[in-house]
Amino acid sequence: MLNYLWAGMILAGIVYGAFNGRMQDITDAALDSSKEAVMLCITMIGVMSFWTGIMEIASRAGIIKMASDKMHPLIRFLFPNLPAGHKAEEHISTNFIANFLGLGWAATPAGLKAMEELGKLEDDRRAGRAAGIVRGKGIASNEMCTFLIINISSLQLIPVNVIAYRSQYGSADPSGIIGAGILATAVSTGVAVVFCKMMDRRRRA
Repeated sequence: MLNYLWAGMILAGIVYGAFNGRMQDITDAALDSSKEAVMLCITMIGVMSFWTGIMEIASRAGIIKMASDKMHPLIRFLFPNLPAGHKAEEHISTNFIANFLGLGWAATPAGLKAMEELGKLEDDRRAGRAAGIVRGKGIASNEMCTFLIINISSLQLIPVNVIAYRSQYGSADPSGIIGAGILATAVSTGVAVVFCKMMDRRRRA
């Protein structure tokens, strides 16, 4: 669907420019945008490499494991039905930590692994149930839905992506977005937690 939308907007712009005698402006804009896109990619690769490297160093140094242990009460609050010491817990913690730092690239692999482990957990639960199966195969568990919603809300202390974009486009204060970013993502995450708890309570009722 998005491909059709983008193609439609591009085609509409070309047709509009052709009828208004501005094809040269369209050509210049396309070339300038291509150059700008390459420069932005180079900037983002540098930022991504730096922060992903920091996360890998922290992981090998045991810092991630230590942070995961500290986050155990939070994980238990958000996922009360997750068995203690389950493999998904460490992946969930790593994903949360990466999102706190605005590292979507580092958060994604951990998020996929967490979903995989949560899926296995649901399969085990389903296999252990009696004849009456509450959930069908392929239906997300409560933990999976909660993790996805909180992951999407993405509380960020350091919005690295936005800072990199602002720096690339010549902002006088690229990090000036931090306060607003923390406030906005704190509200979105708070709403996500409340929603998940309400839906969990409704499901149990």
